[in-house]
Amino acid sequence: MKVSPLFRCTPGRRAGAGAALLGLMMLGLGLLARRVEAVPSFARQTQLPCTACHVGGFGPQLTAFGRQFKLMGYTMKTGNGANVPLSAMLVESFTHTARAQVDPPASGFSRNDNTELQQASVFLAGRLSEHVGAFAQATYSQNGGLLGWDNMDVRYANSFNAGKHNAIWGVSLNNNPTVTDVFNTAPAWQYPYMSADLAPGAPAMPMLFGGLGGQVIGVNAYLQLDGRWYGEVGAYRSLSPSFLRKVNAGFDGRLASTAPYARFAYTWSLPAGELTTGGFYLHARRGLPGVNAAGQAVAQPGPTDRFDDFGLDASYQRAFGSDHRMTVNALYVGERQKLDATYASGASTYHTGRLSALNLAASYWYQDTWGATVNLFADNGRRDPLLYGNDGKPDTRGGMLEADWNPFGHADSWARPFANVRVGLQYTWFTRFSGRVHNVDGAGRRASDNNTTFLYVWLAI
Repeated sequence: MKVSPLFRCTPGRRAGAGAALLGLMMLGLGLLARRVEAVPSFARQTQLPCTACHVGGFGPQLTAFGRQFKLMGYTMKTGNGANVPLSAMLVESFTHTARAQVDPPASGFSRNDNTELQQASVFLAGRLSEHVGAFAQATYSQNGGLLGWDNMDVRYANSFNAGKHNAIWGVSLNNNPTVTDVFNTAPAWQYPYMSADLAPGAPAMPMLFGGLGGQVIGVNAYLQLDGRWYGEVGAYRSLSPSFLRKVNAGFDGRLASTAPYARFAYTWSLPAGELTTGGFYLHARRGLPGVNAAGQAVAQPGPTDRFDDFGLDASYQRAFGSDHRMTVNALYVGERQKLDATYASGASTYHTGRLSALNLAASYWYQDTWGATVNLFADNGRRDPLLYGNDGKPDTRGGMLEADWNPFGHADSWARPFANVRVGLQYTWFTRFSGRVHNVDGAGRRASDNNTTFLYVWLAI
């Protein structure tokens, strides 16, 4: 989904050390380009099928075992053989909107019916030592034509016992708040797991929805106690604009100070499934970017905008025998804003603002092969004519229906643990867009004209 520059979710990317990482990943792609699976280096490392860690046998939605694998720093290993922790991913897609868009969604594309190499990624993903593991991604997209860094999560993890209690603890170096999370309610990993980037989307979202992604570096410490209690605290700082340019990342302004992040959750193991509830908190103060003589975004002094995000989430998983599995995920995030920088620049009508986002998703899988998902979303905000135009409200509501086919990923699948593929057909509808049902853009376009049919093939090796 697209969002306004103030709240843009920009894919991350990096330099120096980042350039070396990209080079290593590209080399690994050349060495391993053989077959397919969802970050299959994990499956090669553990000698387990993808269904052990992923609902539907394909990422990113995690099973209970998959969550423990991530908490242990991606280090679990079976056997003594060497395993190169490298993988690759490719997504080809087709996007159709109910009515052609007023302008092409991006350079080199048409107003409607676009095919796209949406994503080509390489991963450094797996065990690096007994207690250290990594999930680091570099991504190329036809929309933009650039290769740069994406999500990064490098961990040290260990475990201990104290009396009747057992615990997993760890430290993560990462570049996106919530990318460390093991629950698929977190903004970095919530549904939709793949969506159209050449179709209209919510005009504004809270900062927790990727607003700092790829532009920051953070350190998080986490603890899981008795397999039930989970807590995580961290802090993030901005990376320099020059560094981000070298890795083709966006820059939306420098954080004025450290941005704290906190996460908690509790899991009940029930006879009828597993239920988790929890919450999020993020505080960030960020200035607006300036532009240098070369037209490049740079940090500039001046007032800052303040964002306080509070989130509540819940998830439920249940298996019915070996053939049937259902999941339900819910997330609500409310954001309070103090827009001193945006107001001083003349881009907002008021000093303060609010945003909220609600996402509900329920999925059913048969034999971890055939899946169906229904999703409802409601993104709302306080009225501000300068910031949002038209009615001055970003309110956007609707839903999604998706059908998926994952033919591989099982213990007896062809070419396991090298092969995986997902074919997905997704339909998105809007009942309100940018605060309106009719004339959402001032040129007669209705909210339903943005309804989108999205077909994709997602390969992994």
